Amino acid sequence: MTFPREIRAVVFDMDGLLVDTETGFRDVFFAVAAERGHDVPMWLFQQLIGVPNVSALDALRAHYGPEFDAQSMFDACWVRFHENLDVGTILKAGVIELLDHLDALRIPRAIATSSPREAVTRYLGPGGMENRFHAIVTKGDYDRPKPAPDPFLTAAARLGIDPTDCLALEDSHNGVRAAHAAGMMTVMVPDLLDPTEEMHDKCLHVAETLHHVLDLMRAGPAGRYPTTIG
Repeated sequence: MTFPREIRAVVFDMDGLLVDTETGFRDVFFAVAAERGHDVPMWLFQQLIGVPNVSALDALRAHYGPEFDAQSMFDACWVRFHENLDVGTILKAGVIELLDHLDALRIPRAIATSSPREAVTRYLGPGGMENRFHAIVTKGDYDRPKPAPDPFLTAAARLGIDPTDCLALEDSHNGVRAAHAAGMMTVMVPDLLDPTEEMHDKCLHVAETLHHVLDLMRAGPAGRYPTTIG
């Protein structure tokens, strides 16, 4: 597989793509739910991945009833998740190598995430990883969340690159939908959600890991024409 155009910028999702937070949150979520006497089916949890917080809360209330205190359970999950978090081990394999490759080619990159800015700083601040991105777009920086294209369009605008010349890397279905709607060359790197036929249709490729993405980029045509930053 080769990319149809030169890649002039790369836009990354964060949770499940750059950092292994979704697996840890999943384990905490099932533990907290069980302690509260709730048996959460896997299909329901999968509906919570890659959606705005309000949509996740609505999905839980739709399943358990309008009186279900979804917010309280979510709050308890986040508290425990952050208590157990080891920021030194959550970086996904291949992140550093891929960023080093982009540095060598002088290709700018951004983050487009549904998480708040403080989450980016919490997960990527240690070790200076946060500073390796030229733009960071977080919750509150755009009008409509994924699957709307707004996060990706905002990231492209901040980089000053046409969205069609951007490579978007996503792990969730809604993220892929958003990147595709923005007109970006989209590659899915699955985490907790398997690629569906729709995902294959909307993606140029489904990569196993970020190492695989790096191999795809080395195959071209990106890398032939380095982009000047700043």
